[in-house]
Amino acid sequence: MATEKQVIAVFFGGRSPEHDVSIVTGLQAAEALDPELYEVIPVYITARGEMLTGQDLLSRDTYIPGPSARANLTDVRLDLTPGDRGRLMTTGGSLFQRAKVIEFDTALLAFHGLYGEDGRLQGALEMADIAYTGMRAFASTITMDKVATKRLLADTDIAMLPFREIKRPAQGLLLAEEELKAQVGDFAFPCIVKPSHLGSSIGVARVNTMEELSAVLPGLFKYDTAAILEPFVENMVEYNLSVARIAGELRTSAIEKPKRAEELLDFKQKYLSGGGKEAGSKSPGGGRASEGMLSLTRELNPELPTEVEERLRAWACTAYDHFHGTGAPRFDFIGNEATGEFWLNEVNPCPGSFGYFLWEAAEQPMLFPDLLEHLISEAAEQRAAAELPDDPTPEDARLFPRRS
Repeated sequence: MATEKQVIAVFFGGRSPEHDVSIVTGLQAAEALDPELYEVIPVYITARGEMLTGQDLLSRDTYIPGPSARANLTDVRLDLTPGDRGRLMTTGGSLFQRAKVIEFDTALLAFHGLYGEDGRLQGALEMADIAYTGMRAFASTITMDKVATKRLLADTDIAMLPFREIKRPAQGLLLAEEELKAQVGDFAFPCIVKPSHLGSSIGVARVNTMEELSAVLPGLFKYDTAAILEPFVENMVEYNLSVARIAGELRTSAIEKPKRAEELLDFKQKYLSGGGKEAGSKSPGGGRASEGMLSLTRELNPELPTEVEERLRAWACTAYDHFHGTGAPRFDFIGNEATGEFWLNEVNPCPGSFGYFLWEAAEQPMLFPDLLEHLISEAAEQRAAAELPDDPTPEDARLFPRRS
């Protein structure tokens, strides 16, 4: 007797500067899901926050959908009433037309950045008792905030660069000179300034003077409420790796060393360069390797001194456990290649393309479909672990009678 397929709603897009990157990751995941095990429902959230579904959304040619493409799509909203399964409700019908219900088993979250990767949607899904993949709401919120990440990990042995948090002014985007100087304090230039809550290298800049910092901040404040200032690292080298708990065992992925054509890896270099291969759902990649993160030139499993590799892996595992980790977040480290110093740079709750290429090259290799299967199974386990009684109020705390 054939096993009934699980229905997976792949959520992507969203109200984020990383909207387009999220589309790439969402489409890659949808393509990599094993069709023998799963039925896929694409759920695209527009840059304005509208929620759409429809099979046309599985084609890259649909994006960004204009009026003609949207004629074949259905507006939906997420039902936040707890139940046995997740539910999408159709909207936009006539006064006499009842909303249709689209049920699903698990939400596969492929968001990057604000309003998706940062814990807000995760909190709503937990309220609705819907199984979802990746880091939990608390961990997603903290790790998407670079300042909060540093503060939470301050009592560990993980090395991190000193920093200053620069907050957006209450009105407008331009900080007054005295206010900026007060926030920067005695921090020495040159520095790297970047948004506190974004990834994908958006808004990252090197600044050599207070005047340059003042000129850069308004553009950054268009997308974020705060910036983080860190020392510029000479002879910079970057190493990234992912962590997951698989069958009760904490595992680390392969290490990648991004190759940089310029001083800093910019957004388009990271996501829009060409080249790649095609791959089927059960082969390495499980999708179009010419899209998304696979187009970035990188070295996998670079030669590293044993003590350095062990240190980076240990730091990543420590951070993962500190955040009560779930999913397969990526931990990014930077170092001074000349001095051998290394620091944790940031944490990505949902790395581009789910970081599947890191797991395919791991000591215990795992293909993209298998990584997604692990995330989906973990989502069900997390939902079961967090389940509450129908009436969670203890009897001795009940102030009102329960009527049948």
